[in-house]
Amino acid sequence: MLDNKIVLVGYSGHGLVVADSAKASQMNLQFYTEQQKMEVNPFGLEYLGFESDATFSNWDKPYDYVLGIGSNTIRKKVAQLILSENKQLLNVIAPSSQISEEIIIGQGNFIAKNATVNIMAKIGDYCILNTGCIVEHECVISNGVHVAPGAVLLGNVTVGEQSFIGANAVIKENITIGRDVIIGAGAVVLSDVPDHSKIVGNPGRTISYE
Repeated sequence: MLDNKIVLVGYSGHGLVVADSAKASQMNLQFYTEQQKMEVNPFGLEYLGFESDATFSNWDKPYDYVLGIGSNTIRKKVAQLILSENKQLLNVIAPSSQISEEIIIGQGNFIAKNATVNIMAKIGDYCILNTGCIVEHECVISNGVHVAPGAVLLGNVTVGEQSFIGANAVIKENITIGRDVIIGAGAVVLSDVPDHSKIVGNPGRTISYE
């Protein structure tokens, strides 16, 4: 039986990176959805329309879906829409990533080139582990988290839902980061972070959340 044809949801910016890894992994990527047809189409995908429009007519087709959306808020909304239509959300894992066989991972995730996920980590649903990031042993990454390029999460770090870990940030071992948190690029986090916080600097300090 052939694999189902796959729809990429979002085909600009981050979506292009996802498409590149999906093709490199020999996934059966055939279509894309966007608000409008894209002029730049490096993978020759067929345009299906906009998945959030009431007129979108492809939910009855035997297609699976992957997420190409960088925004945590929009990615969550679209993921929930796709799941509500009883469609499969697939993971895209770049071939150059280093992923332990002893992890637990949900659906709709993207693990980019040269990312590392070590033993007994737990990855929720519709997360992004971006280029070259490191998620060490026994970390827990909740739904909708984005770990940006080069960020390092040391052992036993827990990250709450919808949080963003900025590029090249370092999170000390055994730290808990709450939900809807923003960790700035290059920040070094040495203590627990409550929900709805924004942390910058080395050592990390809280600034106003706007």
